[in-house]
Amino acid sequence: MFHLIRILLLLLFSSVVLTAEEDYALKRENMIRAIEADVAATSTYLDKNTLDPRVMQAMNTVPRHALVPSSYRSKAYLNRPLPIGYGQTISQPYIVAIMTDLLNPPPEHKVLEVGTGSGYQAAIFSRLVQQVYTIEIIEELGMRATKDLAELGYDNIQVRISDGYYGWEQHAPFDGIVV
Repeated sequence: MFHLIRILLLLLFSSVVLTAEEDYALKRENMIRAIEADVAATSTYLDKNTLDPRVMQAMNTVPRHALVPSSYRSKAYLNRPLPIGYGQTISQPYIVAIMTDLLNPPPEHKVLEVGTGSGYQAAIFSRLVQQVYTIEIIEELGMRATKDLAELGYDNIQVRISDGYYGWEQHAPFDGIVV
């Protein structure tokens, strides 16, 4: 009898347990709601009540958890910056959304980002534009971002490890630049 009860309880609770991807998807949706609330709260400063739906869709599809150190994955979808090593952070999602929305990039554009960090902002742009060029001065971060973005299948992003002060002349001019 005890064995039967254990099996029934296991079946009951196993249907409630989310897979990791389902859990991340729910956390991304909560992050989107937090961004929308912040946009509403700062609408006077932004001079708008909502952000471009394309931007919000990109924010809701890019796996931020895959672009942060594993020790911070459980916090990846909090609407706050997180450390990524070497004294750097992945930007707060609200800020990434605003910067992307302000650039308002059409699909045929190519964008330069100076300061790749984890690659999150580049991944967001990659969902909106034809090509993303991103420069990172810290070699270890640039190498990690290159690897992570390639593993995630972002094939319209090129990472360069260099000082971004002078941009990336061989691919200029750019339709938009984010620093």
